[in-house]
Amino acid sequence: MSVPSAGGPGAVPALFREPRQGRDVPGDGRDTRGEGCDLPGAGHEVPDEGQGLPGRRGVPEEERLARAALTRLVEPGDQTVGRWLRRMGPEALWRALTGKGKPPPGATGDRLAGCALRAAALDPAADLAAIARCGGRFICPGDLDWPGQLDDLGDTRPVGLWVRGRASLRMWALRSVAVVGARACSDYGAHVAATLGAGLAERGWVVVSGAAHGVDGAAHRGALAADGATVAVLASGVDVPYPRGHAELIARIAEQGLVLAELPPGAHPTRARFVLRNRVIAALTRGTVVVEAQYRSGSLVTARRAQQLGRSTMGVPGPVTSGLSAGVHELLRGEAVLVTDAAEVAELIGGIGDLAPERRGPLIERDLLDPVTARVLEALSARGGNDLREVARESGTGCDEALGRLHELLALGFVERHGDRWELMRPVRRSDGARRGDPPNRGNRVKGLRR
Repeated sequence: MSVPSAGGPGAVPALFREPRQGRDVPGDGRDTRGEGCDLPGAGHEVPDEGQGLPGRRGVPEEERLARAALTRLVEPGDQTVGRWLRRMGPEALWRALTGKGKPPPGATGDRLAGCALRAAALDPAADLAAIARCGGRFICPGDLDWPGQLDDLGDTRPVGLWVRGRASLRMWALRSVAVVGARACSDYGAHVAATLGAGLAERGWVVVSGAAHGVDGAAHRGALAADGATVAVLASGVDVPYPRGHAELIARIAEQGLVLAELPPGAHPTRARFVLRNRVIAALTRGTVVVEAQYRSGSLVTARRAQQLGRSTMGVPGPVTSGLSAGVHELLRGEAVLVTDAAEVAELIGGIGDLAPERRGPLIERDLLDPVTARVLEALSARGGNDLREVARESGTGCDEALGRLHELLALGFVERHGDRWELMRPVRRSDGARRGDPPNRGNRVKGLRR
């Protein structure tokens, strides 16, 4: 994996950089890693048993085989399967669902028949070999590289994750944020997503999304352009790039970041799998940002699941006339927080010191006046000025107080005195390239605009 250099604008903190593992590639220009894998961009070595990439330690191989088999046998996010898995363990459940053991409690005949049809094609060892040929691995709960925050999903927790890329998923997930949104996004949405992706990457955050068209792809590209870290969560196998038009993008993410999926190699996406994939994005990250979403949008599913899990939920506002932003605006009317850039996202989900710059309008001279002096200034007419008694009456002060404040304003250049009358400073004629129609350079600019 290409890791940004320390200290650069896109640097990933040292805590999240993984040391190189496995065998070195000969320096003769030839790369034999990934032979037998037809993925675009595949080129990682096959790890040796017991040595190699993160996730290869911590779980017995029998359990890893059973979990790998279950990812092909059952659908992701099945709460009933999760309950069985918790009670029986992966090996006993594998045997039970394939007819080699007592059926799980409450299992229907239809479910067991469906599992029997899938069981005929089960070969978990071949799946593990296939992912290894593509430079990937299969990680399970209990592995050193398993992200503990996925356990918040309870019985819908993934059985395991198929991963391409060299980085540590557990370490990257500790400082990650999801950027999701509409597939058919506007130019505005694509621009905002790419800017957010780049800005978050420059601040050392890992950008997580679903590699789909529109906002997802823009967010990934923004992070990659900043030499940052990004993770794509697919609704297919990691060797089945989807959408097809993003095959090159997904291959690039696998080189510089991580590509992961709950489904085994060769699995294809379905509508239900896209929805279930979103819960992994929500649980894996510390917060979710939605950039453009209609009322019925998968990205809103991600955001609401993030809310349920206690994660930060954010939305980027758009035009009130745009249907593409209607879902985001509805989200913002609830518990979501409005954000406009990466600094505001980092402030919300980051640690102490991750503060966005203060936003305020331009400071003008009148803002620095104390309240009484400002009231005396307001008492002056824009035309013809006033005498001292008029100023005192209009400002609600005594004559002595008004006179003292007027002399302060005179020293500051706000007013001028002509005999017994006090007037606002006349506009200064400029010859420094000012164009016709420019506002006059008046000492009390606010006064002139207000009138």
